[in-house]
Amino acid sequence: MGKPLKVGIIGCGAIIAQYLASFRKLEQIDLVAVADLDPARAQAVADDYEGVRALSVEELLAADDVELVLNLTIPAAHAEVALKAIAAGKSVYGEKPLAATTAEARQVLDAAREAGVAVGCAPDTVLGTGIQTARKAIDDGLIGPPISASATMVTPGHERWHPNPDFYYQPGGGPLLDMGPYYVTALVTLLGPVVSVMGAASHTRSERTIGSGPRKGEKIPVTIDSHVSGVLVHASGALSTLFMSFDAVQSKSPNIEIHGERGSLVVPDPNHFDGDVQLFSLGAEDWETLPVSAGYVDSGRGFGIADLASTPAGNEPRAGGAMAYHALEVMESVLESAHSGSAVRISSTVERPAGVELTVLAGELDRLQAQEAS
Repeated sequence: MGKPLKVGIIGCGAIIAQYLASFRKLEQIDLVAVADLDPARAQAVADDYEGVRALSVEELLAADDVELVLNLTIPAAHAEVALKAIAAGKSVYGEKPLAATTAEARQVLDAAREAGVAVGCAPDTVLGTGIQTARKAIDDGLIGPPISASATMVTPGHERWHPNPDFYYQPGGGPLLDMGPYYVTALVTLLGPVVSVMGAASHTRSERTIGSGPRKGEKIPVTIDSHVSGVLVHASGALSTLFMSFDAVQSKSPNIEIHGERGSLVVPDPNHFDGDVQLFSLGAEDWETLPVSAGYVDSGRGFGIADLASTPAGNEPRAGGAMAYHALEVMESVLESAHSGSAVRISSTVERPAGVELTVLAGELDRLQAQEAS
């Protein structure tokens, strides 16, 4: 690409620190402005990041030098903010999920298509060396034709550590819509699109107690399912099982495990960008750790925006709206099936994005070389 993509951020909550860490080392991105409903939070970011202006949301959307809006608001506001950014003629990249519902997400994609702007969406963890090395192993035939996969995410609840966990237990939250995007996006990246699902869900408590911060001890209501299981049928014929819980305590199951005719893979945590990929080949005596062979090296949140910036105009970004929409429909349909007791067909589809070759992005190379020299 030529010049850096000029980015403005709306939402200066806890997650912004991870994006800022990436932006400081990516020459593909030029952060120019930030905004938040709390002006003090935006100003604190601007004070700590050279060349960044603290603006109101309206001022940021109107700013001529903002080409893409990074939407870090709560899930319930994702669609509203995205639509305002698109209406202002700006591309948009959002935290997951793309929107609280597929109906809202479709409005975002339709508006972007009509405006001729790009849509990207987290998670971009699938672009890191962990998931991409696993994908290359599958594409290279190391396990043979994939048969099945399992994905497990267990935590006793984010209220134990998050000082403002309310949105995790409101519509748009819950273990599936909060953490499921990492797992479903990884499964689609590894095994291809999903054609139908079945689900079951429950919640054990009607309220949660905040465990840290100034609101410690305050009780908040739970209005969503906090334990979800699902079966995904991929177009390839592979079957994936999901186990997503804010109710259980812990698990020894791999985050993701893929089984084929000639071997099995343990895939690292899809909430992370790296991690070991382990292979047990048919006839082997033990697991072997595969060498890192694909993905963006030493990546972090925001690398999906750098990838979007280098995507030719008119092409779908790897961490793009089509993938985010498909993952959202899969998750929404698992919950629909859980309540109806019937299988649900998935109306959308998506092409598996092209694999990421083992890549050190420009800007990262200098930093890594400096580390090696020191």
